[in-house]
Amino acid sequence: MGHRLSKIYTRTGDAGTTGLGDGSRTGKNSPRIAALGDIDETNSVIGLLLCEALPADVGELLTGVQHDLFDLGGELSIPGAKMLAEDAASRLESAVDRYNAPLGPLKEFILPGGVRAAALAHLARTVCRRAERVVVALAELEPVSQAGRQYLNRLSDLLFVLARHLNREAGRSDVLWQRGTKP
Repeated sequence: MGHRLSKIYTRTGDAGTTGLGDGSRTGKNSPRIAALGDIDETNSVIGLLLCEALPADVGELLTGVQHDLFDLGGELSIPGAKMLAEDAASRLESAVDRYNAPLGPLKEFILPGGVRAAALAHLARTVCRRAERVVVALAELEPVSQAGRQYLNRLSDLLFVLARHLNREAGRSDVLWQRGTKP
C-alpha cells in the first residue's frame, strides 16, 4: 500500500460527493455508496463477533469472510471490476453444510440470542441481509456481479447457522419463538 492512506482527510467530500476507486466521483447518498456502506457495516459487525472467544475454525472462517467482503467492496468501488472469487459463494455453502450437519432440524422459528457470540452472529446476519437488499437494488440500476449477490445471500445463511453452532458449542439451546408468549 505504501503511502496510499498517509492523509486521512482530503476535504474533497465536503460538498457531498465521494471518490470511487476508478477516480470518478458520486454522491455520498448514491445507491452504490449505500451498498458499500452496508457491506462495510457487515464487515465491522463480523469484526465485533471476532472479538469473542470463538472456536479457532470459526474465527478462521470469519476472517476469510472479512477479506471476501473487502473484495466485494472493491468491486463496488471500481465499477466493472471483478475481485471476489467466483467460487466464494460455494465455499460458504460448504461451510454451511459442515456446521449445519450436527444441528437438530428446525421445527420452530429462532429468536436472536443465546450466548453473546451467537447473538452477535445474528446481528451480523441481519446487517448482511440489509447489505444484500441494497446491493440487489443497486443491481437494478447498474451492473453488479452475480457472484457478489450470491455471496451475500450465502453469508447470511452461514451467519444463521453459525449462531446456532455457537449456542450449541456453549451448551445453550436455540431461543425458540413461541407464538402468543408475552412478558
